[in-house]
Order: sequence, then structure tokens, then C-alpha cells
Amino acid sequence: QVQLVESGGGAVQSGGSLRLSCAVSGYYRRYSMCWFRQPAGKEREGVAAIGSDGGTSYAASVKGRFTISPDNAKNTLYLQMNSLKPEDTAMYYCAAASAFVPWWSLQPPDFGYWGQGTQVTVSS
Repeated sequence: QVQLVESGGGAVQSGGSLRLSCAVSGYYRRYSMCWFRQPAGKEREGVAAIGSDGGTSYAASVKGRFTISPDNAKNTLYLQMNSLKPEDTAMYYCAAASAFVPWWSLQPPDFGYWGQGTQVTVSS
């Protein structure tokens, strides 16, 4: 049974940084993984993805500020978020694909396993 547990969210001022963690268990056939976010009242959007070969892709709104990285020894996926802006405020979710998807995919339907989310709030 695949389990994804996010942590590291919180409240931070504009310009600050946070590092989100996603603890992964039961995910033995590794495909792509992705961080998504969903602002209140808005649709879920892909933020950063990493393929099984290490290829990464980012939403234009976060490119250059966010970095997705795995620590395979710790079975953890990270999202380092720098230069945070109020518009980054959202619930952030970790997701894993249940089958092969292109490494650049940031589309929610491509990911079958989801965590419960961690809230990030950025104040101006």
C-alpha cells in the first residue's frame, strides 16, 4: 500500500523559504512524482515533477524559485521553496504515478497516489 505523508508547511512572510517533505512508503515500482498545490477555491495545479530518470519540470510560476529533489536513501521527496510570494499560498500535495507518465507531466490525472497535503501560507 502506497502512503505519502507531507510535512513542512507553515506560515512565512513574503520572500521567505520553506522546505516541504513527502515521506514515501510502499512505492516499490517508482514512476514519476509530483508536487501539486491548490489555493482555496481554485483548481489543483502541478508545481514540480520528477521522472524516474531524474528529469524535472516546473510550472512557469515557480521556475527558478522552487526545487524538487528526492532522497532515495530516506524515501523522501522534497520541495525547496525560496522567494515565496503571497500567491504561493495553497495546500500542497505530494503525488506519485501508478504507471509510466512522461517526466514533464504536471497533470493531476496522471498521478494515482496522493498525500493528505500540508498548508503553506505566505503573508505580504
